[in-house]
Amino acid sequence: MEVTLQITTRDIPHSEALESHIREKAEKLEKLYPHITSCRIVIELPHKHHHQGRMFDVHIDMTVPGSEIVVNRVANEDVYVAVRDAFDAAKRQLEDHARK
Repeated sequence: MEVTLQITTRDIPHSEALESHIREKAEKLEKLYPHITSCRIVIELPHKHHHQGRMFDVHIDMTVPGSEIVVNRVANEDVYVAVRDAFDAAKRQLEDHARK
């Protein structure tokens, strides 16, 4: 990527394994579309009261020439599943953008 990847976690402890997983996913997006100029990922654990468990929210904000790709509120009880689903959604949006 032309600009460094920015990973932010809110209300969860920092994890090298999770950060590495996110970087791998971002590298795959870069191979798909090498013109990404910025990529910001926010992973948070909102303070909501759930009866079944707490859900991780993943937000991705990427800037590409002429557009911005935004993935909001991909939630799952497993942070890795939430990250996977968010990056899958970002990949679909990047593919749509590349076709235009």
